[in-house]
Amino acid sequence: MTHFIGPDGHKRCRWSGGAPEFLDYHDREWGFPVADDRRLFEKPCLESFQSGLSWRTILNKREGFRAAFDGFDFHKVARYDARDIERLLGDPNIVRHRGKIAAVINNAACAVDMLRAEGSLAAFFWGFEPGPDEQAVPQTQSTSQSSIALAKELKKRGWKFLGPTTVFAFMQAMGLINDHSEECVTRAEVDAARRKFQRPTNIV
Repeated sequence: MTHFIGPDGHKRCRWSGGAPEFLDYHDREWGFPVADDRRLFEKPCLESFQSGLSWRTILNKREGFRAAFDGFDFHKVARYDARDIERLLGDPNIVRHRGKIAAVINNAACAVDMLRAEGSLAAFFWGFEPGPDEQAVPQTQSTSQSSIALAKELKKRGWKFLGPTTVFAFMQAMGLINDHSEECVTRAEVDAARRKFQRPTNIV
């Protein structure tokens, strides 16, 4: 089967039926365009924690991550020190991985620098929105030209744990592309949201 039939009888992306908690995330969040800097920082952090794990694990712990990392306020996270790392390593509500925790703190500092340079994280990330040809990329792919370019630029700016595959998942989730399947009932909603969405621009 190439799709999942939801409780309302409508077809959806097949992955949305993989776990009970996926359906609401699929219908309300995944693929809808995001311009909020805090959410745009949170998502790559969560994606980096997911590496080697399942998204279900991360989604179930998302509120724990938000509580542990001050709601992903990157100004606050950038000031974390060794004591915060030890605090986080002792928190059972998150994935306790020293390297990934350190990467979030590092990336928060990079986000602060990006804010100064670009005016907003949103302006930077949406500058990598794929063109029409890439918008048709099938879900079977795990990277794209744009995700490779964005990952390369993030690495250049000092961000860690964000390769092209992780960045592609970020772009799917934050609405830079509409990767809902053609038969998915949510695809049209995302298309409408993307048409109405005002792309952020550099305000520096």
